[in-house]
Amino acid sequence: MVETDKILEAVEVAKATGKIKKGTNEATKAIERGSAKLVVIAQDTNPKEIVLHLAPLCKEKGIKCVEVPTKEDLGVAVGIPVGTSAVAITTEGEAKKLVEEIAKGE
Repeated sequence: MVETDKILEAVEVAKATGKIKKGTNEATKAIERGSAKLVVIAQDTNPKEIVLHLAPLCKEKGIKCVEVPTKEDLGVAVGIPVGTSAVAITTEGEAKKLVEEIAKGE
């Protein structure tokens, strides 16, 4: 399993040097358009139904989908003062190598 720190670092670096989509709706759109390179979901999302569709959608589109423990961690990684349930990295920027490692499950 991929380390949470590595996933959050990839999100932070992609935010700084590439492009990300914050929130379940934006992530869903990025997956459907095929522009998402990596999707990160918070495990503590409540109700779970908010993000349940993301993993099957990623699988269908061949996009790697990973989880982090909390919405707060994910919010901090994307630089917002509140938690977020999901993030899609659409342009990796300098996080390309990290995203590739995560996609391989390293």
